[in-house]
Amino acid sequence: MILIGTSGYSFADWVGPFYPPGTKKSDMLAYYSRHFPVSEINATYYRIPPPRTTARMAEITPERFEFIVKAHSSMTHKRDEMKENIRAFTDVLEPLRERGKLAGVLLQFPWGFKRGQVSLDHIVRVRDSLPDTRLFAEFRHDSWSRDDVFAFLKDNAIGYCAVDEPGLRGLMPPIVRVTSDEGYVRFHGRNRENWWGRGGGDRYDYLYTKDELKEWVDKIRTLAARVRKTFVFFNNCHAGHAVKGARMLAQLMEQDLGVPIRKEISQ
Repeated sequence: MILIGTSGYSFADWVGPFYPPGTKKSDMLAYYSRHFPVSEINATYYRIPPPRTTARMAEITPERFEFIVKAHSSMTHKRDEMKENIRAFTDVLEPLRERGKLAGVLLQFPWGFKRGQVSLDHIVRVRDSLPDTRLFAEFRHDSWSRDDVFAFLKDNAIGYCAVDEPGLRGLMPPIVRVTSDEGYVRFHGRNRENWWGRGGGDRYDYLYTKDELKEWVDKIRTLAARVRKTFVFFNNCHAGHAVKGARMLAQLMEQDLGVPIRKEISQ
């Protein structure tokens, strides 16, 4: 099963490119869930909402719809604050878990989080704090691109999140590895000029071409053959670029596999 979606869904500049004119923010998820089977909840990185928020999200989406929840910043960036936030974060997962819509939690670590014993120990602490939750780890620094890291993730039942991002020195290469029974891929765009903020623009303001996405068709097919489920998300959310990329990739995967991926991933 290949589930393709976007990293978030509530964006004002998607009205027009994706949402019909006049769509209210409160109506976006219901509309989105008629077109995609899964979404990342990115808002939880910035602020842990009350459980009633995720309860409402579970209520208004179709029965088979799934969510990946991004870990709060205290778990990945401001790591000395994790202990005081973990209970609230756990509580916000429960309404999704109860409805069978919690697919997992994404640990998106920053570029400054480099491989080392302190970092490995922190990942184990996160794993121990969420023992009943499926976890996926995304790394930005290429020090994590090592066989012993993938073995470590496998030993701790943590899925590896493959990334597509600019081919800049120090960033993770676009490699796919299997460390759990579910695969994960995130497309961030290849905006080299703005990635480090030097160009003055949004690093995620990037629209993939068909040829760029074709580079991933074989990788995703191979990944999907080795796991029970594969999540693919587009994080290049500026102006609806993520929706365009997700739809284009679904079409390419259909052509490659000879099966209707979009129908497989819809309700």
